[in-house]
Amino acid sequence: MESGEPDGGPEQSRGATKRAAGEREEEEEEEEEEESSSDGRGRREALWTPARGRFKPGLGSQLDMESQRTSILHRVVSFAPDPLPARQYDMKTSEPISFYLSNLEELLAWKTTSDDTFNVATVPLAQRQPPLDSRRPRTLVCHDMKGGYLEDRFIQGTEVADPYVFYHWRYIDIFVYFSHHAVTIPPVVWTNAAHCNGVLMLGTFITEWTEGGKMCESFLAGEAEAYQAVAKQLAEMARFFCFDGWLVNIENSLSVTAARNLPHFLRYLTDQVHRLVPGGQVIWYDSILRTGELRWQNELNENNKVYFDVCDGFFTNYNWKEEHLLRTRELADDRRVDVYVGVDVFGRGDVVSGGFDTNKSLRMIREQGLSIAIFAPGWVYEHLGSEDFLNNEDKFWALLSELLPVHSVGSLPFCTSFNLGMGKRHFVKGQVPAPPRVFLLLIYKQASQAVSFVPQFTTRRQLSSACPPNPRPPSPAGPARHNPSPLLTPPPHIAQFLKGCGQHRKHGWQSRCYELELQNCFLDELSITLSRRQPGQDELSFACRLGKIWVLDAAGSLSPTALASLALPIDVAHVHWHQASAGWLSLNLTLRWIYPSSKATCFRVHYRSGACASGPEPPLVLIGEAHAPLYRVTELKVPEAQESSSCRLEFLVEPVPKNGLQVDPDMWGKLAFVYSAPKLPSTNNSDSL
Repeated sequence: MESGEPDGGPEQSRGATKRAAGEREEEEEEEEEEESSSDGRGRREALWTPARGRFKPGLGSQLDMESQRTSILHRVVSFAPDPLPARQYDMKTSEPISFYLSNLEELLAWKTTSDDTFNVATVPLAQRQPPLDSRRPRTLVCHDMKGGYLEDRFIQGTEVADPYVFYHWRYIDIFVYFSHHAVTIPPVVWTNAAHCNGVLMLGTFITEWTEGGKMCESFLAGEAEAYQAVAKQLAEMARFFCFDGWLVNIENSLSVTAARNLPHFLRYLTDQVHRLVPGGQVIWYDSILRTGELRWQNELNENNKVYFDVCDGFFTNYNWKEEHLLRTRELADDRRVDVYVGVDVFGRGDVVSGGFDTNKSLRMIREQGLSIAIFAPGWVYEHLGSEDFLNNEDKFWALLSELLPVHSVGSLPFCTSFNLGMGKRHFVKGQVPAPPRVFLLLIYKQASQAVSFVPQFTTRRQLSSACPPNPRPPSPAGPARHNPSPLLTPPPHIAQFLKGCGQHRKHGWQSRCYELELQNCFLDELSITLSRRQPGQDELSFACRLGKIWVLDAAGSLSPTALASLALPIDVAHVHWHQASAGWLSLNLTLRWIYPSSKATCFRVHYRSGACASGPEPPLVLIGEAHAPLYRVTELKVPEAQESSSCRLEFLVEPVPKNGLQVDPDMWGKLAFVYSAPKLPSTNNSDSL
């Protein structure tokens, strides 16, 4: 996702790739050396001394040795299944998955359960500039990728090297996750990614053909209570899973009674979404006439305006011509930006353009001041294949870019590691009124030390006063540019995290820290200029890799009081054991914990391998990241406990604060998971007759 640019958001969801437990690849070690060496990796392991962290025979004595910050759980190994709900888990792997509902009965019966927590988005909708209601023409993307719920349904990631990803968030305002299931709940990885970038995420409520007609008649052709119950469930679902509303797509004919009730249903749904979801939206797709006849109009007109009048937006069908746009603009009047003119990138039907010529359609729409709905941009991946996907994707959006106004993230702290949510490795470690002092951390790698590396902030004046003087003063109403000063001695409260600024590290990675003092300014942009030039010669080619950008308010966001300890206990649910091989078991379980949602952007889950006897302390291993206060551990290989002894695992949950600081390991949550072999039945002969 387009997360690495100043007008993008922090990162895409991590739903596209999965890091195997214990995997240590060279590039991971490079990044970890640069970002984690300063936090004392050796020191972290030293905190868990053999006296505190190792299992020795005798469970009672072991419990006495535990820290007060440790949850302790003892389980006897049992191969009897702990049933998992099929809706929330993959039955082959027990991985948590995102899901849809197939019919009205499932929708009306839906109630929240603890297992649904995996699917609750944890990233709040980021502030953005300009806001969605600025009345400039908008851009909606309607995702239609091979029926949906592919690799993206695996909440904790999946081992797929080249999945479809979307990273051009700065160009769009609304993202619709579309499928042909009755109730399409957006996979949580998409919602989190959209919210990081200030983009609304909508699900889809769709009925189609004969079965869809029956479904509509069952809740639209009766009393108001029936369609109100459906609307309440849809609105509550958006509230609970923390997405932003619905695209309503009725593609089947309706009886006269059902057609008469349809606008009432749509208005009631819109009102409920507005009540439960701040900034929520309900958008209607151009399909049904006010008479109930199924006939796509390719425009807003008097036959379908009744639906536009009772919701937030109107999504037209794709087979329009210029005269359709003119009539739509005239009828929509001052709500023209609430009309999203559909453009099918596959170019199906009698359309103006598709594929790499999609910009021709967009240009005609923009000339009329209307918004755009880009349908199935996954054409780039589906039609052209995955081999050169990233280059083709960049080409597609570059051709549209001049017609798609961008928006930027509007609050600090801002942090990005340029994560697209795909790949084979896991690397550890906007308009905003500018704070008086900001810090900037850059991690990068360059092929030559002769490269000039110059970061620059762009600010605008407030109306009441001007920013401080700078070397290149702007025009009276224009932007001001500021070159931040190197930060050689970080303040004490962040010195450990920023330790090593300006130093060269292993494999050529290095970090630089800067500070900038401002007053009465709006912070607009961050740019980095790179060049390599020798005296009297033209600029030379070079390569430079930018690994991370971190911008934060030097005052409030770095206060140690902003950090919190993980609340205990850590609970365990759905424990599954399997015999992996001789002497080894495979363990699946769900960890749950409590932490203030406003304090963390994610959680790193670590474990220390099973120990069944005394000896050297095993290393601490990162097994994954969680974006909600729970994590499903799957296929963890542990030693088999013998009949006369117990074994021990340690799980540690590390909160990752929104300001990017590292939480001291003493504030992590810790679970000591002790397991033993089942006792065999007695075979004493005296018990027999």
